Amino acid sequence: MSLIGKEISDFTVQAFHKDEFCTVTKGNVLGKWAVFFFYPADFTFVCPTELEDLQDKYTEFQKLGCEIYAVSTDSHFVHKAWKDASERIRKISYPMLADPTHALSLDFDVLIAAEGQAERGTFVVNPEGKHSSDIEVFSPLV
Repeated sequence: MSLIGKEISDFTVQAFHKDEFCTVTKGNVLGKWAVFFFYPADFTFVCPTELEDLQDKYTEFQKLGCEIYAVSTDSHFVHKAWKDASERIRKISYPMLADPTHALSLDFDVLIAAEGQAERGTFVVNPEGKHSSDIEVFSPLV
């Protein structure tokens, strides 16, 4: 199902960003381009390479006025533990959003309800908060 043109719902989630816990809301997303990258879970073997690839391009995204948000159904505490434990994840400087209530995963239509995890998916949201592109959605490879 395409989400192009659909406005993202209001949300408030906890995040791990710049070695601190913080809150991210829809208001933080509005006014600039955003990429939401969903992945199934922290401490998996594929996710670190994908997240690291995004980090390698993060400066270029920021120059274009675009923020990257990594999202999994793990808590912000698990994001911190993963960053503390992984050299690759330690490099990440963009926000890692926690979605344990599945609010974002449901809104972006990537939740695998039976597993309580998100499918892999990358979405571009425009400054007005509307989906501009569904880049890719894959079945989870945990």
